[in-house]
Amino acid sequence: MNHRPGQETRFCLLGPVEVLRDGVPLDLGPRQRRLLLVRLLIEDGRPVSQDTILRDLWPTDRPTGAASSVRAHISRLRAVLDPARQGPSTMLVSSPAGYALKVPAEARDTVLFEQGVSRAREALRTRQLVLARREIDAALALWRGEALAEAGEHAFAIRVRARLDGALHDARELRATILVQQGETEQAIDVAQSLVLKAPLRETSWALLMRALYTAGRPVEALKQYERFRDMLATELGLDPSPQLRDLHTAILRHDVVVLGTAGFTSHAPARDLTTARVHPRPSSVTAPFVGRGEEMAQLTALLSGATADRPQWAVVNGEQGSGKTRLVEEISAKAAAAGFTVARTLAGQALSGNRGVSQTCAAKQLLDALRQDGKDSAEDKDAQKGPLAAVVRQLTLGPTLVVADDLDRASQSFHKLMRRLAQVLREAPVLFVCTMRNPDAPVSSLLLAELALRGASWLPLRPLTVGDVAELLAASGEQAPSGAAQALHRRAEGHPFALTELLRLPPDRRLGPQAQVPAAVRNIVHARLLELPEPARAMLAYAAADEDPLDLGLLADVQGLAPDELLRLIDAAVTARILVWDADPGAPGTGRYRLPELPRDVVLSTQTPSSRQLRHAALARALASRADGDPARLDRHRHAAGPTALAAP
Repeated sequence: MNHRPGQETRFCLLGPVEVLRDGVPLDLGPRQRRLLLVRLLIEDGRPVSQDTILRDLWPTDRPTGAASSVRAHISRLRAVLDPARQGPSTMLVSSPAGYALKVPAEARDTVLFEQGVSRAREALRTRQLVLARREIDAALALWRGEALAEAGEHAFAIRVRARLDGALHDARELRATILVQQGETEQAIDVAQSLVLKAPLRETSWALLMRALYTAGRPVEALKQYERFRDMLATELGLDPSPQLRDLHTAILRHDVVVLGTAGFTSHAPARDLTTARVHPRPSSVTAPFVGRGEEMAQLTALLSGATADRPQWAVVNGEQGSGKTRLVEEISAKAAAAGFTVARTLAGQALSGNRGVSQTCAAKQLLDALRQDGKDSAEDKDAQKGPLAAVVRQLTLGPTLVVADDLDRASQSFHKLMRRLAQVLREAPVLFVCTMRNPDAPVSSLLLAELALRGASWLPLRPLTVGDVAELLAASGEQAPSGAAQALHRRAEGHPFALTELLRLPPDRRLGPQAQVPAAVRNIVHARLLELPEPARAMLAYAAADEDPLDLGLLADVQGLAPDELLRLIDAAVTARILVWDADPGAPGTGRYRLPELPRDVVLSTQTPSSRQLRHAALARALASRADGDPARLDRHRHAAGPTALAAP
């Protein structure tokens, strides 16, 4: 370069095109000139003919003086990029082949980015996690927006942008992997979730999300993400997940510490043979005290005792997501294993051992895989191939057995049919079946539940924890909680075990009060539910979050200009999505109120910009001001929250 010695020039394409000299941006002129600079930069010093430049910069409606305009832009760029040159420029050169921009590789941010990612990947390979984190963060910091932003959808930039966008996604996946290995799982989960939203069919991102969730002590959510991806892949492309992802899924099902240890994971790791594992311990990350389920544990323990007398026992545990179903069956599984029971578990009708996590069409073979203790795959057993149901019955009569069928309402009809058949034919067998489900009213479960009712099955609906349970949870955690903390936490979490556990992971000053936060796991779940709602329902919730509890249906209808039946349809959708709740009045059957609980309210508010919140408060103030019996304090609160937009409220 011919500019003054000691000056450093940086060419930046990872965002709007920018040229920095000693950190100061240069004036590159109008958009067409910046486009020309982008066109030359992406050629890495190769010449670009004038005809190609004309075609690329003006793909349609080329002006009459386009060639003269290109020459003028070249002259201006030389003056800006190489102002101190003496004679012809050695940076922006002309030749019979066209124009070429000669820039050292280390002067381009695209090259620096790729070098930084390469160094981070090598540091991760050698287990230098701090260095890997520093390198990947520095590389990602080079991005200032969309690559080649000026070029937009110009044909000459599409291929380069696609390559750079893919490299950015790779880098973010690498950062998530480093975060997992450093133990910063909540950040890793946030990164992985953003990645699957950007590239929903990219398997590596889903694998990272599953691993991050498992490492954070949330194996059930990790398994649900696998089901989401598998269903999406089947629907969109008619494909199954790769063997590597199925191996990861099976490892999570088994809590296989060999596969799920801290040695790291890459999408290029060889698949491992998981068919010999048969012990399913609880993950060590589950450390929250087990409270509030004493009655349910007592019932299940009594059923275990009944099973030892060769009388098949059945129990159905139902509760919404995060209500503690998995923790309850893990506790009874540990007790059964200690008592000498064989413990077999399935998830949505799929065995937790054998067949490497691949769904089979035969439900009996799935259950047989879960029951077998020899590590063999029933797909390779000739006797099981001939009579899978008989093989299952034979296995169940060998000794005391606990069969846990998790998420039964998500299993196939063939698995439900198998369970109905077992309920009919098993008369003398030392076995306890524990079925868990979120929705006992699901049509797929109706015939099985009717059959189990005839067999005297025990029903264990999981209710929210009480304030006393929360106090016990705090005491068991060894915390010196201030007076009223248990009641406030119970109100904030609605007694929901999962939400309470996540709240207790936060520092005490971040759980309640003005600095209260929504745990990342809870926020992500609520946000996903919000995204499933139609836009009018989300708008209604935004107004509801700005107002008080319970919901003022008349005010919500007025402020949005909705008829009562239209508003109720939106409310029903929010209740079905488990955002709003209905509190029945025990003293007046058929009456009650709709309410937006604290955590969903905070999530809804967090999705709005300050100005949009102010506009909603102003609209609520106008609607309240038009009421003859309005509450002055409530009106003043909305006017105050409306800020500068309050002038619009009379």
